[in-house]
Amino acid sequence: MISSSPSPLTTTDLNALAERIRMAAAQANGNVHDLLALLRLLEQLHREICDNQFQAALPTNRQALYKLLRDIETNGGWPYIPRKRLESFLGLVQEASDPHEG
Repeated sequence: MISSSPSPLTTTDLNALAERIRMAAAQANGNVHDLLALLRLLEQLHREICDNQFQAALPTNRQALYKLLRDIETNGGWPYIPRKRLESFLGLVQEASDPHEG
């Protein structure tokens, strides 16, 4: 009998996905608009997965929650995509255009 549930996500699947994202970034060839679009997409996907699938999959009992928290602590912490603050970005632009620097 064929199972209707999807197969589990493997490390190989994740590595292939990561490689495809790296290839997309390389294809941007330094184009800031394309790279920004890729970063925005990754951030959007992060939010969608966290809000829709991850939260729904959280444990409902204390023991399972403890096990999940231990796993998060052991295997790299909470996934977070930091946003570049506009203020720091504008500071970099100003430094690059300052004629007194050099």
